[in-house]
Amino acid sequence: MSDRPLILAGLTLFVGLVTTPIWHGALDRKAALTAPPIQLPAQEKQCVAPASYMRSSHMQLLEHWRDEAARDGRRQFVAFNGKIYDKNPTRTCVTQCHTDRKEFCERCHDYAGVSDPDCWNCHNDSQRTSRSAP
Repeated sequence: MSDRPLILAGLTLFVGLVTTPIWHGALDRKAALTAPPIQLPAQEKQCVAPASYMRSSHMQLLEHWRDEAARDGRRQFVAFNGKIYDKNPTRTCVTQCHTDRKEFCERCHDYAGVSDPDCWNCHNDSQRTSRSAP
């Protein structure tokens, strides 16, 4: 009797067990690359900047707005399409478009694994949830 079938079965089992973390990680990464769908507001057709920019750099934009409004007194922003917005995230973003903080902000922040900014410690947010800022 030959030991070849037992050796092949053992090697197959060994390779399968050793590579399980690799396959599991590859499948998880594929699922993680799918961002949560974002429901666009009915009253607005586009954001102050393209979606790709807002996904990656909205905090830099908000910090830039803050600095220009508070330090330089420049309180209006001309968007890429020529529309003028107030440099006030509470009035411009939250009140006009992204009215449900839990469904919009927190959902994406949870997906990305980032904490909410501490803006709401001082600024009024009518959609404030039980989450606390860092």
